[in-house]
Amino acid sequence: MMVRETHSPEETHAFGRELGRQAQAGEIYCLNGDLGVGKTVFTQGFAEGLGITDIVNSPTFTIVHQYEGGRLPLYHFDVYRIGDIEEMDEIGYEDCFYGEGVCLIEWSELIDEIIPEHAIRVRLEKDPQKGFSYRKITMSGCRDDAI
Repeated sequence: MMVRETHSPEETHAFGRELGRQAQAGEIYCLNGDLGVGKTVFTQGFAEGLGITDIVNSPTFTIVHQYEGGRLPLYHFDVYRIGDIEEMDEIGYEDCFYGEGVCLIEWSELIDEIIPEHAIRVRLEKDPQKGFSYRKITMSGCRDDAI
């Protein structure tokens, strides 16, 4: 397990960028935390680290956005509005989870039963006592050579 503390959205973005630079094909990052904690900011940095220049936004209403143009494809899921796990089958999640790209899944706890064992768990948390922009980012299941 690894813990990283950030004190601004820019630091959260930079941490995501560091991880994106190291990402490998087939990795799945499960991003969890309350609304407004920085999951999308983290993902934007991650995409930048992959060399993706497209604007990255949360795919709340489409469930998944696919980004090409970096050194690996990025599949960015937001499953907050999933009503039934079968919706994941309908969008062909297995092609993303087991393909040549990297997956980032916001609200992954909602589809935990289909998340592969090798997934990297990332929890983002606020602590108002440490400041409005403070974030505690806890990662588990990461590679030994990860940041």
